[in-house]
This record gives sequence, structure tokens and C-alpha cells, in this order.
Amino acid sequence: MPKPKWNLNTIYISERLQESLRPISRCALTTVVAPMGYGKTTTVNWYLEERTKTEPLKVIRISVYSDNLAIFWKSAQDAFARADFDFLRDYACPTDAAGSGLLVDDLCHELAAEEPCYIFIDDFHLLTDRRASVFLCTLTNRLPGNVHIIVASRDRFLPAAETVRLGVKVYQIGTEQLRLNHTELAVYAHRCGTDLSDAQVENLLYSSEGWFSAVYLNLRTLSERGVLPDRNSDIYTTFTAAMIDPLPKQQREFLAVMGLADEFTVEMAHFITGDTNAGQILSMLTAQNAFVKCLPDGITYRFHHMMKECAERTFEMLDEERRAFYQKRFGAWHEAHHQYLHAIASYRRCGDYDALLRVVREDAGILLASLKPTDVLEVLTECPISTLKKHPLALLVLMRSMFNWRNIPKMMELKEILLAAIEENPELSAEERGNLLGECDLIMSFLCYNDISAMSRLHRSASTQMSRPAISIQNSGGWTFGSPSVLMMFYRAPGELQSELVEMDECMPHYYKITNGHGQGAEKIMRAEAAFMQGRLTDAHIELESAYAQIEGNGQENMALCCDFLAWRLSLHKGVEHRCTLEERRAELLRQHNAAWLNIWNATSAYYHALRGDTENIPEVFAQHQLSSVNILAPGKPMMEMIENQVYLAQGSYAKVIGRSEGLLAVCEGMHYALVTLHIRIQTAAAYERLGKYEEAHTLISKALSDAAPDGFVMPFVENYGYLEPMLARGIQNDLIAQIIEFGETAKRRKDESVRPPAFAALTGREYDIVGLMAKRLSNREIAEKLFLSEGSVKQYVNQIYSKLHIEGDTRTKRKQLTDLLSQKT
Repeated sequence: MPKPKWNLNTIYISERLQESLRPISRCALTTVVAPMGYGKTTTVNWYLEERTKTEPLKVIRISVYSDNLAIFWKSAQDAFARADFDFLRDYACPTDAAGSGLLVDDLCHELAAEEPCYIFIDDFHLLTDRRASVFLCTLTNRLPGNVHIIVASRDRFLPAAETVRLGVKVYQIGTEQLRLNHTELAVYAHRCGTDLSDAQVENLLYSSEGWFSAVYLNLRTLSERGVLPDRNSDIYTTFTAAMIDPLPKQQREFLAVMGLADEFTVEMAHFITGDTNAGQILSMLTAQNAFVKCLPDGITYRFHHMMKECAERTFEMLDEERRAFYQKRFGAWHEAHHQYLHAIASYRRCGDYDALLRVVREDAGILLASLKPTDVLEVLTECPISTLKKHPLALLVLMRSMFNWRNIPKMMELKEILLAAIEENPELSAEERGNLLGECDLIMSFLCYNDISAMSRLHRSASTQMSRPAISIQNSGGWTFGSPSVLMMFYRAPGELQSELVEMDECMPHYYKITNGHGQGAEKIMRAEAAFMQGRLTDAHIELESAYAQIEGNGQENMALCCDFLAWRLSLHKGVEHRCTLEERRAELLRQHNAAWLNIWNATSAYYHALRGDTENIPEVFAQHQLSSVNILAPGKPMMEMIENQVYLAQGSYAKVIGRSEGLLAVCEGMHYALVTLHIRIQTAAAYERLGKYEEAHTLISKALSDAAPDGFVMPFVENYGYLEPMLARGIQNDLIAQIIEFGETAKRRKDESVRPPAFAALTGREYDIVGLMAKRLSNREIAEKLFLSEGSVKQYVNQIYSKLHIEGDTRTKRKQLTDLLSQKT
């Protein structure tokens, strides 16, 4: 009988393991957890390939290569795009509950279909950020029935409580299912081309403990040397001896070099190694080596982690000059393909700090922000000052990054290096010298935040010196740090309103000139808000429309949202034609996939509905007081906290408002947020009034009135007139109080006139909204889309409405009765 031919690359999935894989198609999440080398990836890929033979399906494969969220996010975007799902391209990496919730909603919407969809995330253990596991649990709980997630990891990543909560939605595969038993090892060995005796199988099983990679390497050694290796051999030594050492020198060095890459193509391998035979080498390796795989796209190659580990050890045995040469080639490849984080890492390894700083300049601080500040500081410590001085544009980017990380001492240190570099370089043209000094002034202006006079001086200086836009500021980013109000950011003290408005008018054109229009419209919005605060409603409306007109089409969504915040407040006191409903605006923002914009919308909607007393329609993040789960930049946080206070007030949580006030006031006073301070004092006075603590309420409202008087601010009081009316009536009357009462009474009458007909008094706010849409002849599906509800939920609401209004009959007659009832005014 002829000796069987060796076939070590055979894939063997035992019948026992196949049976263990069947539940995957019935579960939302499958975890495959085992140490390296147990065949997790091979098993999942086999399962998915078998599924594609029996039914059409979508497969999205995502590989994790580091604990950097930005790198993982890019991998996820690429993976979804390869599967013809391009919607993730517009998303920034979600970093908080709001961004994660937005992504979950979009994923569930986009992936829902008749066709099954499998998302395979490999090497999840490398992603150490706990938020990733939390996100997976949230997504699993809401996935449509056709979507299944498979996660391979060396370590358990689901918290025990989450595993219990998700229940049957989670299926777990572990080492016991993946490990070969005696019979399976014998079958696998036979398929590889050898017939081991029972004693050999038993010995191999004992030494490998059924570990697939160990079994494979033992059989590999047997095929090449005729004997099994010593059972005490180190696994990496065994691997290197079996898989790398026997190769010719050219192929050995090729493996050692390309083992540094996460994934690579023939083109990349050719560029890095300079080997014109890269394609042939990879074809040969994939045919002979189970640890080198070509991915399903037919273009990209990937090494198994064990191969990478041994290849990297082999790479370290190359001489220093050779290692540096290859690292520079890696850096150049990544830089050319805008993979700036990879490029920075490669250039750092070979000590090419000139190239590293060039990449920092090209990135302009965007991806740099995803690195740990300590890692960036380490690089700066390693980099010679003489090298830093040769890259003044990179210094500007690093200064801005240090400001964002609140490392002001390092920011100032970099500034001194920049100034020294400019002074010591006589070859710099006057134009470039002015650009560098001007952008330095621009960055330094951030240290004077909300002191318009100080910021204005620096902006004017920067504008005078610069002939080009700044490289350290992207005009597509937010301008108000997440605040829905410009005036709340820059109103520092009672009596300074007019001078601050003049300063803004003079300051902002200089800022726009050097930032490509970043924050355009801010001064007009601030004037509109100031007019509103003073009760000059017509002037406020005119300035608001002027701001909208200036912003339209320039991509400054942050500023448009600030306009919306004022527009909805103004609409409570004056006829304002809204560009769209709040729900339509939210739908528009969802299409932009920007959680920061959605946060501002949530604040606007929450404040508007809180002022109306319509607590049912307040967005969940405010209604359930989940603001701590949202990433809000420090300068914008007090405004959000003030809006949350207004929600507490509307919900009748008066003690909560009082309990929070001391801490909020301290923060506002420290940041010179005089207008936010005024709002919080008024809110707290209102809470004391409702609890019958009249003396405390009087003290606070007196202080608030005193602070409001110099600039004639009336609207913060008017917005809370329902709470303050008894208190104001008890006090000594003056012109300011008389004006507040006049506006308050007008607003009260306006609200009374807009109250729903008495026949609908039994309905909740949400139910009455649905009645209005039904009257417009919208179908249940159309109503569901407008209100972001399921069609089933709308049907339940409609049945509740008919029941509460005692409307009976068939669907057609019920709708007619409802419309007739709605037309009645009394």
C-alpha cells in the first residue's frame, strides 16, 4: 500500500465541534474563547463558509490589531465597506453613551433584512477598552433577528451580570469544544498524511493537551525529521524550528519583515522588502504554511499571531541597520496611505524623528488625539530639541494637542521651543515667520477662553501676521465645546454685555480669516440671544434670521444648532416659523452620524419641553438624568447641567434642584459664566418657592434680579414665571419686575390659547402628538417614522387614544370621529 501523501494544511472540524457550532445561527452573540492556537479563527471561518454554501448571507469580518480605538474603528469601517455597507464611513469613533446609542440605532436599521448577516470580530482580547464590551452587550440586546455577532477572544470579556441579563441571546464556545480528543487527534493525523500508533496518539495528546497548534507543529516536525519533537520543547522554539528555520534565507527574512504588519498586500510586501518576487513567495507560503492566510477578499494577507510572534523574534536577530531600513519603509508606506498612527509608530522604532514630526504635521492632531497623552510625551522626551526646532508646524500641532489634554506646562514649553526655532532660523521668510508667530498667538488665545477682550487682542495679532489659514484647527469641528448657546459662553459679568458684543463683532472676522470660517455666525447669534434676554423679541428674531442666513451652506452645523436653541425658546413668546419640527431636525442630524450635534439637539429639545412642562417628550438622556454617560467638553458642561436642572424643575424634583445648586454655582463662578449662574439662581429660587422655603427663595431671587438689572435681562425670569409669579407679586415692584410680570402674563395667555381642546385632556403629551399626525391623514407607518417609534407601538397608542376618548366603530369611522372631535374648540 503506498504511503499517504502529507497534507498538513488540511482543515479538520470534528463532528463534535460541528455540532457545537449549530446554535450560532439561533443566537444574537456567540463568544469563542480559548488561548492562542486552538483554531478559533479557522473554526469560525469554516462555519461561515459552510453557511454560504446553503444560503445567501452577508459576512462582515473585523480583525483587532491593537488597543487603540481609532485603529479598530478604521478596521470596522473598512470591513463594513467590503460587505457593501458604506454608512459607517461618515461616523466618528463613538466614545460615549450618546455616540454608542446613535451607532446601535443605525446598525440595527441598516442591517435589518431577510438575508442573514454575520459579524465576525477576531482577536477581541487585544481591544482592552471596557467600553467595547459594553457596546457589544448593548448591540446584542437590540439586534434584529437576522444579525448574528461572533467574537473570538483569548480572554473572557463578557461580565457575568451581562451574560445573565442577555440570557439565551448569548452562546458560548470554549476550550473544551475546540480541543481535540484521542479519536479526533487520530483522525486529524490520518488526514494530514500519517497513521500514528495508539501509543503515539496518546503521547501526542498528553504533550499537546489537544491544543491544535501544538498538534500541527508536532506533525510538521514528524513530516520533516521523521520523529516527534521532545515533549518539553518550548512552543515558540518548536514553531521557529518547524516553520521558519527550514526556509531559504530570502524567504526567512521576508517572513521576519512582513511579520511586523497587521495585514498586508503583495504591493505592500513588494514596497517594504523590495523583493519583486513577493507575490510568488506569498503564494508558496500560503500553500505550505497554515499560519499564513490570504483573506476572503483575495488580496490581503495575514499572519497568525503565533507566526507574528516568531517572525518578530527573528526580525530582532537582524542587524540594527537592517531593522532600521525596514522600519523606515513601513513608515513611508503608512504615511503615503494616510495611516498616520502606524507611521508614527514605525518612525519612532527606527528613531527617525524628522519623519515622525512630518507625519504629526500632516495629521494636524486629528488621529494624534486618539493616542494616550503619556505616549506622546514619551516621544517628545526621546526627540532631540534640535530636531523639534526643525519642524515648527509640528510644534504648533503639538501645542494645540497639549491644550486639548490640559497639559499647559508642556504647551508653554513647546511654545518656547517654537519661538527659539524661529529666532535661530534666519532663512525663514518674513511671510512664514509671520504665519508661525500668528498661529502661535491663535493657539495661546485658547488660554484666555471666554475673556473676549484678551482673545480678541491675540486674534487680531494672528490675523495681522498670517497669510494662510491655521493648520492646527479644523473648521468642520465644533466651536462652542458642545454648548447650545454662544451668549452663555461669553457673558462674564453683569453690566458688560454691550462691551462684549462690540468685542465679538470686532474679534470674530479676524478669527474667521485665519481658520477658514470656523464658528462663522457666532457674533450674530450672540446679538440675537442678547436681544432675547432683554425681551426685545422682534430684534432677536431679526438677528436670528440674519445668523441663519450667514450660516446656511457653510457646514457650520454647531452654529446652526445654536440658532435652533434660540429659535425654539423664542417661539414660546413670538410667532417664529421653524424650518422643521424637532423630530425632523433630529432625523436630519442622524443622517450626519455626529453624536456631538445630537447632544446639542437633545439639550435644545429638553429645555424647550421642560419650559412647556411637557416632560413626556424630553429626550431620554435628560429625562432619565444620564448626562454623566455623555462625553461633554468641560467648557460646555455647565450649560448642559443648567438644562438638566430645568428638567428636574419641570419634573417636580425641587429638592434635587436645590441640592445641585451649590456645586453648579461654584463651577460657573470659577469659569465666569454669569448668565448660567443667573439661570441656576432663578431655578433654585423657584424650587425653594415650591417647597415653601420663602425666605431662601427671596434671598436668591433678589440676588438674581440685582445681577440681571444692569443689562436688563428679563427672559430667564419669564421662562420660569409659572414658578416665580407668587414670589414676584410679594416683592417690591420696580421697572424690571414690572417688565418680567408683563412678559410672563403674555406668555401665560399665549400658552393657554395653545392648550389642547378640553375633550383631549385625558391624553398624554405623546398621545396628543399622535392625534395631530392622525388628523393630517398620516398612516401608522408614517407616524412611526416621524416619532421614531415602531409601527406596533403606534398601533398601541392609537388603541389607547380611542379607548380614552370612548370612540368606537371601524378604523375609517374612528378616524373621522377623531378629526371631528379635534375641530371642536370648546
